[in-house]
Amino acid sequence: MNYETLAIDIQGHVAHVTLNRPHAKNAMNYKMMDELYQVFTGWKDNFDIRAVVLSGADGVFCAGGDIKEMRASTMPSGQQAGNLDEMLTAVNEASQVVIAKIEGVALGGGLGLVCVSDIAIASSTAKMGLPEVRLGIAPAFISPYVLKRIGLTRSRELMLTGRRFSGSEALTYGFIHQVCESEDLDKCIDDMLREINYNAPQAISAIKALMFQVDEQPTSDTVAYRADLLNKLRASEEGQEGMLSFIEKRPANWVKQGGSDAPQ
Repeated sequence: MNYETLAIDIQGHVAHVTLNRPHAKNAMNYKMMDELYQVFTGWKDNFDIRAVVLSGADGVFCAGGDIKEMRASTMPSGQQAGNLDEMLTAVNEASQVVIAKIEGVALGGGLGLVCVSDIAIASSTAKMGLPEVRLGIAPAFISPYVLKRIGLTRSRELMLTGRRFSGSEALTYGFIHQVCESEDLDKCIDDMLREINYNAPQAISAIKALMFQVDEQPTSDTVAYRADLLNKLRASEEGQEGMLSFIEKRPANWVKQGGSDAPQ
């Protein structure tokens, strides 16, 4: 499909999704939110795609929401097209490993996208922030994801000051998992993709669902679910192949050949 606000490039088991409104520093308008929702819901349970790299065109991740559009019309809610929360949920619960590649700025809703990624890697020169308070508004839709990502104490400080912070600070706060020099950012992403190359696609999806299912529930309430999941995966074709490959000391059949040998 052709998209107005996104550029999609699928290479093997990796999909590269680029926010593509460079004239607006890739700010999210309702069209972009809707297209992101369509892409990620369309890839639900698509095990041919193991990882999604989410980035922004022209060296800028995302400047947040489109303020001109936001000022002129109400934010969609419920099941309406362009609903920010529906889109964030779709990214958050994607069947694939979602990697945010952050450079330039990641502000407001753009930082919300970072918070629903599984792995976030930023340039040391990237700037992030929650500037809504300085615009007379609030980070209403992204607030649950920010709080889950970094906790209440730091969220209070960042939401109530609106200050910008660096990639290194974002690492300390827990927004991101790795910070790289600008010239090394692509290599850092590629290194992470090589790690994911070893991982079973259906297991990736199952593990993501597992984390959402057991989070903040008493362990006694989820023991049956966890046991059933492990037994289901163990008995699956993928699980049997993975364990057999370990025993035979060879790469599993989902590992793309041409790289290093199977992990030890």
